[in-house]
Amino acid sequence: MMMTEDAKFALGSREAVTLARLTEAKAGIRRCRQNEVQAVLSLWALARSDHASTVDQPEDIERLTADGSPAALLVAEDVGEIVGAVIAAWDGWRGNIYRLAVREDRRRNGIGISLTKAAEEYLRSRGVRRVTALVAFDDGAVGAFWDAAGYPQDREIGRRVRNIP
Repeated sequence: MMMTEDAKFALGSREAVTLARLTEAKAGIRRCRQNEVQAVLSLWALARSDHASTVDQPEDIERLTADGSPAALLVAEDVGEIVGAVIAAWDGWRGNIYRLAVREDRRRNGIGISLTKAAEEYLRSRGVRRVTALVAFDDGAVGAFWDAAGYPQDREIGRRVRNIP
């Protein structure tokens, strides 16, 4: 999907900028607003991976939507309703895409790939050239989505994780 210049993220902008319009899904993609935190948490609760190990907290999402956050929580909205979300994060060098979720009744309409492309555009606008999608190894349908999106599984480098209390 091609995005016009006016559809791309403005550097440093905290306004809800439309990134893409989906022809089939009729959902706009933009940054999440502070007052939509609960809607995103509800979406994630419905689409939660069996591999998720930490509890989603409103204050965590609020930090993502705050001014100055180096990460972007992007949402797909249709007629005022959040139907998809993804986080695009970066550490100043490499980017990460994670927590991609699309409401079940809206899947296979291009929302997931449009959120992914919008996340890539956000990261590209920050200077990122390498992106990792965090995906559980044994999520078959999810893995197939990421393969089709151009994110093959890295068989050389794994991830080690520790929850910090």
